[in-house]
Amino acid sequence: MKVYFFVLLKTGPNASKDTAEINKAFAGHMANMTVMADAGKLKLAGPFVKDPDFRGLFIIDAATEEEVKELLSKDTAIAEGFLVPEIKKWLGPEGLKVDKQ
Repeated sequence: MKVYFFVLLKTGPNASKDTAEINKAFAGHMANMTVMADAGKLKLAGPFVKDPDFRGLFIIDAATEEEVKELLSKDTAIAEGFLVPEIKKWLGPEGLKVDKQ
């Protein structure tokens, strides 16, 4: 077993209805997910279905919570307040790997 970081993405305080602003923030969110996955840091990600408070989750392979915060600092949806991360240590199987499809 290995310690990973479980990141619960909750709805943030930014309630903007500006479609261009939302699209730009979430394009950056998806781009950051790709960067983290390509670096071997993001092991699992996905949205919750039709939940106004809980938007999605990440499982991140990092040495420290500070490293996780650094990775998340590049996420525009988080930086702009559309999402708020809650970070928890999570014990999962060593070598957790999900194939990209």
